[in-house]
Amino acid sequence: MQRSEHLEHLDKHLVDELAQVARETVRDELRVQARAQRRRAALYAASGAAALYAGAAVALAVGLALALALPDWAAALITAVVLGAAAYLLRGAARPSAPGAPGMPGTQGGATVPAQAAPPVPPVPPAPPSPPTTDVLPPRQDGTDSGTPHGRT
Repeated sequence: MQRSEHLEHLDKHLVDELAQVARETVRDELRVQARAQRRRAALYAASGAAALYAGAAVALAVGLALALALPDWAAALITAVVLGAAAYLLRGAARPSAPGAPGMPGTQGGATVPAQAAPPVPPVPPAPPSPPTTDVLPPRQDGTDSGTPHGRT
C-alpha cells in the first residue's frame, strides 16, 4: 500500500512538472511571436506616417502650382476640395456595404445584380394529401398480432 501511494505521488509530481514545462514553452513561443508582431506594427506605423507626410507634400505642391495661375485662396480651396473628394471616394471604397464592392451579395464584378426575391410563402402542392388509410392487416401466420407495433401483444 505504501509503495502505490508513493507511485501516485510521483505520477502527480511528473504531471505537474510536465504541465509547467508546457506552459513555459507556450509562453516563450507567444513572447517571440508578439515581439515579431510589435516590430511589424511599428514598421507599418512608420510607413503610414511617411505616407501621410508625402501626401501633405504633394498637396502643398499642387496648391503652390495652382497659386501660380490663381489667387492663393482659390488654389488652397481647390486643393482642399480635391483632397476631400479623394477622402470621400476612399471611404466609400473601404466600406464593406458599399454598392458595387466585389465579393458582396448582390454584386458581380463591381456591377450591381438584382437580388432574387425569396417567395413569401411556401409553395402549395398541386393536389391535397390523401387521407391516411385505416386498413386492418390480416392476422399473421405465426400467431402474433399484426395490429400492434413490432408484433408485441
